[in-house]
Amino acid sequence: MTIKHHLTESLQMGYAAGSLPEAFNLVVASHVSLCDDCRAAVESYEALGGAVLDDAQVAMAEDGLADCLARLETAEAEVETAPPAPRSANQAHSLPAPLRDYVGGDMDAIRWRPVGGGVKQAILRTSESASARLLFIPAGSAVPDHGHRGVELTMVLQGAFADATDRFARGDVEIADEDLEHTPIADIGADCICLAATDAPLRFRSLIPRLLQPFLKI
Repeated sequence: MTIKHHLTESLQMGYAAGSLPEAFNLVVASHVSLCDDCRAAVESYEALGGAVLDDAQVAMAEDGLADCLARLETAEAEVETAPPAPRSANQAHSLPAPLRDYVGGDMDAIRWRPVGGGVKQAILRTSESASARLLFIPAGSAVPDHGHRGVELTMVLQGAFADATDRFARGDVEIADEDLEHTPIADIGADCICLAATDAPLRFRSLIPRLLQPFLKI
């Protein structure tokens, strides 16, 4: 598995600082569980935050900043030299560990609800500041064309989808904002399952999705 689309630094730092909405935290944690690069970055930010807190408890020495940066470099070196955990063939089609806690199991525990056109969703319980859901998109099918009133994080768990920006496969995260309007289409070869988190309702062009939007909570 080669991950091409990673988290931004702001998401990594926000997760390390605990300042993201729960739904966004879930996407970040799920991605970090699969991505060695982003996991190393998050752990480095966490180490830096811990070092800053330690230094704040005592008067800052003349070499305090240098000491803080040295701790960060040490933490990064430890992460880079740690061997990645081996992944079995079965893990390639399983939910990331952070997500299994929300679902109550693995793929077979997901309670899908149809939303039309063969697409299904499963809303996950998170805090009200943002929403999280699993999306099932049949192979070759498309999600209705839509824009965004806020930020949407979409992580691929199985299969792949493509839109006007690029192709996204397992582990990849697409970060959409108010400037992006797109029509994600699942690859023909396999059904696509994604984890999506939004902090504002989507903006649909077509009438039927707009009418169904309050009931589907998207």
